[in-house]
Amino acid sequence: MDVIAVAQLSRTYGAFLALREVTFALGRGGIVGLLGPNGAGKTTLLKVLTGFLAPTGGSARICGFDVLEHPLEVSRRIGYLPENSPVDEAVTVGEYLRFIADVRRMGPAARTRAIARVATATGLEDRLSQRIGTLSRGYRQRVGLAQAVLHEPELLILDEPTTGLDPNQIAEIRSLIRSLARTTTVLLSSHGLSEVQLLCDRVLILNQGALVADGPTAELAARGAGTLVTLGLAAGKIRASSAEIRASLAGVPGVVHVADAQPGDAAQRFAVTTDRDSRVALFDWAVAHGHRLVELTPERQDLADVFRRLTTD
Repeated sequence: MDVIAVAQLSRTYGAFLALREVTFALGRGGIVGLLGPNGAGKTTLLKVLTGFLAPTGGSARICGFDVLEHPLEVSRRIGYLPENSPVDEAVTVGEYLRFIADVRRMGPAARTRAIARVATATGLEDRLSQRIGTLSRGYRQRVGLAQAVLHEPELLILDEPTTGLDPNQIAEIRSLIRSLARTTTVLLSSHGLSEVQLLCDRVLILNQGALVADGPTAELAARGAGTLVTLGLAAGKIRASSAEIRASLAGVPGVVHVADAQPGDAAQRFAVTTDRDSRVALFDWAVAHGHRLVELTPERQDLADVFRRLTTD
């Protein structure tokens, strides 16, 4: 059974369509990244999955339970850490976790075991008697993660879990997330493309409420690899106009788009977009057409380039 099963999910705010028939499913285990520009629908999707908002169309199920029909069953299976963790800074870490355990209706023995388990998992064993307001932001995030997994949820939803942390704290939280993902499915929403590329096995990209990409992280990142080549021709050897050269380049296998690039060193340059590594084919084209090739430079592209292409008109 899928941990998340979303089908034709839509959500409107008045006349504004925030989610547009989104469909995807997540199995058990691993870390899935949720990406999108501001206003793409990420927060709305998380609010629907966690029961804060009702969908206006389609359906969303968590571990087989519909978020509308069985909200309590859904909440029992979800751990949630919002961007700004709502921890009570006036109490100690132990008091806060005991309160969360009571909200989850754990008995005394189960509560003691659960707090010991999450304190060990998040490195809070020595902080249980410390007031939350005296902790660093990194440790407050650890407390937020501890409360989110106290009941051993099948799905852990994290919204910008490393925002505002320093590099050392980010590394610590990432390590914690990886360890938690061994026993639960993690859905991580982030603006940090590098973070998603480092942490996530799979990526979902939303744009204007629609799901525009869904696939393994390495596969999506590979879509950008070697797709843009700067081709330079020596000025004295060009035997055709720029328009004629662009038209000729468009016929090279693998080339999907050709545009003029910024000239330099008295050479004429073209930005050649390809769907594969076409450097050999471009070299052969230059030789066959009598051009003197002075540059053939592929640009290194990654998930960020794919994200920009998918979310920019």
